[in-house]
Amino acid sequence: MSIKKIFISVCCLFILFSNFSWAGESLQKLVDTHTSQYPGLTGTYILEKGEDALLARAWLADNAVQSIDVQYFIWSTDNIGILAAESLLRAAERGVKVRVIVDDLLVDASNKSLVALAAHPNISIKIYNPQHSVGGSLFTRLLHLVTNFRSFNQRMHNKIFIVDGKVGITGGRNMADEYFDFDHEYNFRDRDALLVGPVVDLMDGGFQEYWNSNLSVDVEELLGATDSWLTQKQTQLVYKELHDYANNTENFEIEIKERISNLLAEGFPALINKMVWTNVHFVSDEPGKNSNKFSLGGGGKTTHVLANLLRTAEKTITIQTPYLVVSEPAFTLFDELLKRGVKIRINMNSLPASDNLPSFSGYSKQREELIEMGIEIYEFKPYPALAKEIMQRYTKLKDKNPIFAIHAKTLVVDSETVFIGTYNLDPRSENLNTETGIYLYDKDLAREVEKSIENDMLSGNSWYAKEENGDEKAAMFKRTKNLLLQFIPLTPIL
Repeated sequence: MSIKKIFISVCCLFILFSNFSWAGESLQKLVDTHTSQYPGLTGTYILEKGEDALLARAWLADNAVQSIDVQYFIWSTDNIGILAAESLLRAAERGVKVRVIVDDLLVDASNKSLVALAAHPNISIKIYNPQHSVGGSLFTRLLHLVTNFRSFNQRMHNKIFIVDGKVGITGGRNMADEYFDFDHEYNFRDRDALLVGPVVDLMDGGFQEYWNSNLSVDVEELLGATDSWLTQKQTQLVYKELHDYANNTENFEIEIKERISNLLAEGFPALINKMVWTNVHFVSDEPGKNSNKFSLGGGGKTTHVLANLLRTAEKTITIQTPYLVVSEPAFTLFDELLKRGVKIRINMNSLPASDNLPSFSGYSKQREELIEMGIEIYEFKPYPALAKEIMQRYTKLKDKNPIFAIHAKTLVVDSETVFIGTYNLDPRSENLNTETGIYLYDKDLAREVEKSIENDMLSGNSWYAKEENGDEKAAMFKRTKNLLLQFIPLTPIL
């Protein structure tokens, strides 16, 4: 990795994940002070910007006292992932109980690192549905693919971060550079909800269900780790390498230090003071998604809840999703809503912006039909004008001109109901992957989120698919690949 890349990505992250913490009230006292003013209600703050989302997680990890429970689909070993792991290690070293569940599909951490972290008395790590990456040989993985195709494709797409059972974050972001605007080539327009109040208890119950599931397996069991697998000296060396990485200051510039320090001076207390207090509902699929063993269908709790939310629409539905592949039941539901006079708008990635060509190929086969039905589709541009306002580090990255793509999964109904979670509008989220999210009824907050999506739909940020062909802006190779993929029957697993 080049010194320049380390500078751009690490300099801000080090301070965010280092030993800064707010010197005022404890986290528990701060939360209890606010929740006592709004009994029975949940405080919600929408994390629209990547840097704010990272700041919230960093502050919470540094101020945790009792527990940190983390559940992610992706936890990369890039700068964000490494420094996030180090922040959890520091929390564990001061006595905080840390539990982590990560889906097996895209785990890229070394076995040594996983075993060393899990060896800490205050850290427990489980891998969900381990058929791809952790433990097992290539032969075993191929055998799973051939003999158990559905289970092989069933992934845990949940994203949950809970501290001391008091504060929770859920939404679209995984733990990797590109979800927090720190990648040099490709970053995501994403959205999280920061929550305090009764809904956090429900989130904690959802986490516990996965933790106790047979599909979540201890790292030590998967890797056959015993006390002799790593010596104490080797384990401590892994910890030292993590700490040394996080404490390397040689690539800092003073203005960046000052900027991040100013952000941290506001920190979580500033966010909690901006919260909207209302009733918030939490939804989470059961481990395994549904009872099907062989079929690729079956739906799930999140699918059922979202379909019912759509059915309540009387005037408008506004959706933001990175991927749009409509199943037959979804086609039927959209058709019913359109015939009732409901206006449906969808903001998704264009071909030049998309990171998932198989999914875009599924959409390409349906695009004309969806437009003819009357659905308004806005395809997000790879270099949108809003990057200047939504990416707080834009001035540092503009010369590298990174692609900016949608990863937010959001639904707004009649400008008064909003869902924020992990659910993509595709068959995989509908039937295979477990998903989670929150929804609430609040006109002000719903309208705030809807305005954000409408801004993303503006001509400077998206192409209106009915009138403009964004595919023409993609490279010839990408267009050709997209065309060829349309001939492969992939729709059930997209």
